[in-house]
Amino acid sequence: MKKLFVILFIGFNLYSYGQNKISGTILNTKNEPLIGVEVYIEKLKKGTSTNELGYFELKNVPNATLKVTAHYIGYKTQVKTVSFTKPDIELNFLLKEMAYQMDEVVISTPFNKLQSENAIKVVSLKLNEIENGGSTNLTEAISSIPGIDMIAKGTGVAKPVIRGLSGTNVLMLNNGIKMENFQFSENHPFIVDEFGVDHIEVIKGPASLLYGSDAVGGVINVIRERPALENEITGDFNTQYHSNTDGITLNAGVKGNSNQINWGIRTGYKSHADYEDGNGNYIPNTRFQEKSLKANIGLRKSFGIFNLYYDFNRPQLGMSVGNVKTLEKSRNLDFWYQDLTSHLISSRNTLFFNDYKFDVNLSYQLNNRKLQTDNNTPAFEMVDMDLNTFAYEVKTHFPSTEKTEYIIGLQGSNKTNRNNEAPNHVIPDTDVNDISVFGLLQHSFAEKLKTQVGLRYDYRIISSEKETNKPAIDNDYGNISGSIGATYPLTDDFLVRANLASAYRTPNIAELTQNGYHGARFEIGNPDLDTQRSYEGDLSFHYHSKYIMLDVSGFYNRINDYIYIAPTGENLDNGDIIYQYSQTDSKLYGGELIVNITPIEWLNINTTYSYLIGKEDSGNYLPYIPHNKFRFDVKLQKEKIGLLHSPYFKIGGLLAQDQDNPSIYETETDGYFLINAGVGTELKIGKEMVNISIQANNILNETYIDHLSTLKGMNYNNIGRNIVATIKIPISVK
Repeated sequence: MKKLFVILFIGFNLYSYGQNKISGTILNTKNEPLIGVEVYIEKLKKGTSTNELGYFELKNVPNATLKVTAHYIGYKTQVKTVSFTKPDIELNFLLKEMAYQMDEVVISTPFNKLQSENAIKVVSLKLNEIENGGSTNLTEAISSIPGIDMIAKGTGVAKPVIRGLSGTNVLMLNNGIKMENFQFSENHPFIVDEFGVDHIEVIKGPASLLYGSDAVGGVINVIRERPALENEITGDFNTQYHSNTDGITLNAGVKGNSNQINWGIRTGYKSHADYEDGNGNYIPNTRFQEKSLKANIGLRKSFGIFNLYYDFNRPQLGMSVGNVKTLEKSRNLDFWYQDLTSHLISSRNTLFFNDYKFDVNLSYQLNNRKLQTDNNTPAFEMVDMDLNTFAYEVKTHFPSTEKTEYIIGLQGSNKTNRNNEAPNHVIPDTDVNDISVFGLLQHSFAEKLKTQVGLRYDYRIISSEKETNKPAIDNDYGNISGSIGATYPLTDDFLVRANLASAYRTPNIAELTQNGYHGARFEIGNPDLDTQRSYEGDLSFHYHSKYIMLDVSGFYNRINDYIYIAPTGENLDNGDIIYQYSQTDSKLYGGELIVNITPIEWLNINTTYSYLIGKEDSGNYLPYIPHNKFRFDVKLQKEKIGLLHSPYFKIGGLLAQDQDNPSIYETETDGYFLINAGVGTELKIGKEMVNISIQANNILNETYIDHLSTLKGMNYNNIGRNIVATIKIPISVK
């Protein structure tokens, strides 16, 4: 393999292309130059900005067909495609004013189109929204998106829910890499944080066509921060304090970019004590802490782009379970906590060959999960498991025309779970092998109607060793996923999007084999589980004008053989309830509404509503279906007031309706109403713009329990008032 790589590397160097240049000017509709417009080529991870004349220049560009994006706050984003017929290309932009930034370039779809050109709707959450939202973890920040919720065990352990589906129905990507870290349980969070993130993209609904089995509910893609602009070295230092948990968050990073090489490094730290509810009672053992390190290096050559990334995360998460009684609020982790370690090494590369592009991506994940329990309780023993995953992906982008683009790809992975010396094996030693092929076509009819169709075949082999209380598994699964969708602008301001998709999910090893205590619950797997199949239709309408934006989405998701865990009605000798995995035909349906109004330049009013019903064919309701929720925010922001740059004040609220449709294994949950507020600004200190903000969540200190809280059974309330102070200091080194 090493020799082959060297031969290919030398071969591509011998077949090198001339270096090209793209330059031009960017003006507004009054023919005035725009200063500081970001000009970026996503495929190359390469960008610059315009000078005082609106001029930009990108050198050392490979001889390939590329998409160049011009982005400027307050203006509509534009994307232009360039193909080199000569070494120097002049590319000019005329940007139109636009209050709403809905038309960003989407990274999570293969063609990197603007949002308005995608048949699959993708919702984006930007870094400043995450930083200024006052969340204690990344999943909590994502749950501000309509249709997204979280199953949480306090403030440290949280799993995303997309339109009622969670666990291995939802895929989490870290910079395009599928996360593999024992995500089969609501108590096992995805090991990824918000440090060094540019933005997050969410696909709601079946996305198995793009990412394979386990994406029947949707995909959350955490997009890494962009490299520094050419010939720059920049850095930043960020700190945050949470009043409720005495929480401290720190992260700092530096990155640089020359003509051919870009690099970056970032480190982070979190530490939170037990949180307090609205009554002032602390919730025992909800403390947590985390350390992280990220590094990357990239090389741009005329024949290709090569990037190497490393991510390290070490979260230690307190587990609030019924038999844990701590005497005082603390951040010390002594017992009943998860000790998790994650290493992710990935190589993401693009090779150019005339009008063809080849994406060649490799990754290796090393995950260790330990559970330190109460040693005085013989029924529970420490857990110590390793999960190692090697994954590969090759995608071929064929020569495209103005109307047609198409891709074929090959993906695969090998996962090995091994138990170490700890006696408690939650799941047995297991090997999982995946391989898949797929194709995707996007075509425009009559310029306006953009269609997308794709087909995928996946094959999976699961094999595990027999244990005293667990059967051996030797199963193989093969199935097809497909989707077809279209977008059509009825007018320049009114867009219609529709999509039909069918995806499937194989049962995971925990669902097939478990037979014993998992955390504080006794769980039994089912080796006879069938493949779960989803059929979903989505329809959305988007309208925007100078003063208003309206977005309405509806969906219906039919799931055959839906896999879930529920009480059996039987008990162990000690009285503990026995839970077992089962299947049933089910359906989930609902939608989301977004209304954004800007009646005057400095005032913005945003409201959202999400509605969801999940039912079995028998008429019973499904478990873990969130409250229907209404959110509103009113934000006042000026460009400048005295020494304050972009100062803002916002106030908003969350109204969760009564969840009076519980499953037969749940109880009803009362609704609740939370009020939040925030203030922030930028201050120019020297040459840098320092960002300062204060966010107050649950200002009225409401006492409530969310329906998806796994602490509900112990009558532990959710977090009370939390005031979060954030300071972000940028540093320009060169």
